[in-house]
Amino acid sequence: MQLYLPIAELSVNAFALLGLGGIVGILSGMFGVGGGFIITPLLFFMGIPPAVAVATGANLVVASSVSGVLAQLKRKAVDFRMGLVLLAGGLIGSAIGIWVFAWLTTLGQIDLFVQLSYVLFLGLVGAMMFKESLGALLRARKPGAPIRRAHVHYAVHKLPLKMKFRASGLYISVIPPMLAGASVGFLSAIMGVGGGFIMVPAMIYLLGMPTKVVVGTSLFQILFVTAFTTVMHAVTSQTVDMVLALLLIIGGVIGAQIGSKIGVKLRAEQLRILLALMVLAVCLRIALGLLLTPDELYSIAPGRLP
Repeated sequence: MQLYLPIAELSVNAFALLGLGGIVGILSGMFGVGGGFIITPLLFFMGIPPAVAVATGANLVVASSVSGVLAQLKRKAVDFRMGLVLLAGGLIGSAIGIWVFAWLTTLGQIDLFVQLSYVLFLGLVGAMMFKESLGALLRARKPGAPIRRAHVHYAVHKLPLKMKFRASGLYISVIPPMLAGASVGFLSAIMGVGGGFIMVPAMIYLLGMPTKVVVGTSLFQILFVTAFTTVMHAVTSQTVDMVLALLLIIGGVIGAQIGSKIGVKLRAEQLRILLALMVLAVCLRIALGLLLTPDELYSIAPGRLP
């Protein structure tokens, strides 16, 4: 069944979009990620303009974050005070990112910028994830290997404006979490990602938060920042295609249930290595699309002379 996407100005198969959302939902359920950094490049490959892919793909992150936050609230695993500090920084970073996005759109460079950002970002993150996951897998096979401390006090813990975060058992400056939130907010606006795979390591290794509240607090911040980003994209650049978003969300919700059942059958180290390899594969595919010479260098379209 063919559907016309008004914002993307493209006719696509509705079942293909449902399947795409389902695939991302399965991966999200298996790996515990929002899926923004997966769905957006896949939309590129389907011919969706990068600007529309970024703004619309964020809706899928919002939907997956809602279910995740509700589950964490039942476990009382959300540090609301830390979440609000992260959210404040996230909204500032998102607002700056929206401004940069709109500016690049007026220059006609947004598509190239988004794709280059994905190549750089996915390549860096994928390589780091693969190295860390491979090291964890090798350590797991060596009983008696020294366990590395998850958190060490750095200079950031001597910064002013300290606040107590009772749920996390911390007394630290609000500056590092605000900067972390701002970074994720900026990436959310520019790339359509939730940023959980950056926020979670930062909360554990930089801020020293206990693992039990990290995921819920991260999802709390990501939910509101991504929702804000989606609304701002719709208002400022009109790049949110609601038909596309609805199909992706339906497929994603169904796929997430399947993925969660598959994920419990695999070891954590195996899951992380598979995710890292997938991220690197997507990065390579986007890079090849930018480097290889297209079949047609020029296109001719009807028009009129001035």
